[in-house]
Amino acid sequence: MKTQYNILIVLLMLFFISGNPWKSGIVFAEEPLDHGLYGELLKRYVKNGAVDYKGFKTDELRLDRYLSLLENTKTVGLSRNEQFAFYINAYNAWTIKLILTGYPDVKSIKDLGSLFKSPWKKQIARINGKVITLDDIEHGILRKRFKDPRIHFAVNCASGSCPPLRPEPYMGKILDRQLDEMVTSFINNPVYNRLDGSNLYVSSIFKWYAEDFNNDIVRYFLKYARGDLKGRMEAVGERLKVKYLDYDWSLNGA
Repeated sequence: MKTQYNILIVLLMLFFISGNPWKSGIVFAEEPLDHGLYGELLKRYVKNGAVDYKGFKTDELRLDRYLSLLENTKTVGLSRNEQFAFYINAYNAWTIKLILTGYPDVKSIKDLGSLFKSPWKKQIARINGKVITLDDIEHGILRKRFKDPRIHFAVNCASGSCPPLRPEPYMGKILDRQLDEMVTSFINNPVYNRLDGSNLYVSSIFKWYAEDFNNDIVRYFLKYARGDLKGRMEAVGERLKVKYLDYDWSLNGA
C-alpha cells in the first residue's frame, strides 16, 4: 500500500512540474533518442558535405517532425554522450531549418541576419521548454558543458569553409568515433588546411577558438594529422608557422 502511495505521489509531481506530460507529448528520455527520421533526411540530402536544400525544402514537414521530437524531449535523463549527440544534432537540424526560411533566395547564412542581430542570435530553437539561439546551443551548452574541441568539426554553420555536415546523425554509443573521424578528415583535407613549406595554413576556426585548442594549434594538428601531412610537419618541426585562411561564408548547397 505504501509503495502504491509513493508511486502516486511521484506521478502527481511529474504531472504538475511538467505541465501534464501525457497531454503535451513530452518524452522523459532515459534511453537513446531515436534520430532515425533525421538520419533518413541526411542520407537523402547530404552528399560529400554538400547540402541539397531544395530537397530539404520539399521534405520540410519531415524535418519539422524531427524538430518537434527534439522539442518534446527532456534531456535530463540522457547519458552524457547522448546529451552531447542530442545538442550537436539539434544545432545542425535547426541550422538547416534556418536556411530554409530564406531558401532559395539565401546565398549565405549571414543573409538571414541583420545589422543589429546575427543569424546565430535569433531565437529559433525550441528545446527543453525554452526558445534559444544557435549561439546558446554552441557556446552556452556544447562548449561550456562538454569542453571538447571536437565540437567545432561536428557543428555545421551551412557555409563553404565549415567542416562538412556529416550525412548521418550523431549518436551517443559511437560518438567518440564519429567526432574523431570528423576531426581527422577536416585536418587532413587540403581544401581546409595545408602545409606550404614551413607555413601551416589553417582554418580560421583555430583562430576564433584558440583557447579550446589550448592555444597550441600545431600540437592539435600533430595529434590528428596522417601520412604525408604528419611526416612533413614533423620534418619542419619548430620552424612551423601557423597562418589563418580566409573563411568562405557562401552557402554549402549542392
